[in-house]
Amino acid sequence: MSVNLQKGQKVSLSKGNPGLSRIVVGLGWDEAKTGSSSGFFGGLFSAPPQTIDCDAFAILLRNGRLVSRQDVVYFNNLTHFTGSVKHMGDNLTGAGDGDDEQIVIDLPRVPMEYDRIVIAVNIYQAHQKNQHFGMIKNAFIRIVNAASNQEMLRYDLTENYGGMTAMVFGEVYRYNGEWKFNAIGSGTRDGSVGDLAERYENPKKGF
Repeated sequence: MSVNLQKGQKVSLSKGNPGLSRIVVGLGWDEAKTGSSSGFFGGLFSAPPQTIDCDAFAILLRNGRLVSRQDVVYFNNLTHFTGSVKHMGDNLTGAGDGDDEQIVIDLPRVPMEYDRIVIAVNIYQAHQKNQHFGMIKNAFIRIVNAASNQEMLRYDLTENYGGMTAMVFGEVYRYNGEWKFNAIGSGTRDGSVGDLAERYENPKKGF
């Protein structure tokens, strides 16, 4: 039975799931529909709206910090060098039902020096296109047991994230021998995957 989480809620993935090995982190979103008041001629001569391209990525942390950019798994680095985290590919539009992008984590293969895996999403070229998460609706993150294909938990991001161009959805982390999940839902104005990753290289930068 899937658990619906609230922002800030933490839950154990290991408890009640003996032998849990591979999980699928599914992320989804829809572009909010906006009405047009430009009229017939405005529709003829104005440029068509640009689609919003959201990119999911994972940041593997050692003692809470990003030590190497090799530890960022995203559309240009789909598989972590340990083979423990894999990005299943880039969805350019977010159209359709279900997960828009997925990240697979093989928990036993994550080396012990990594304590947290941050799951985040940014809008590609958001600043250039003047796009932000206020234009996104129905954003969610969910964890699926890959062995049974059963959804374990889900966190729907319901706040207004207008002006935010990147979003930390949540994190999978190791604590006292257990794997847990933290529903974060924290927005930033970072313009790229690298910009958000830098916050974890230098914790003093903060959020």
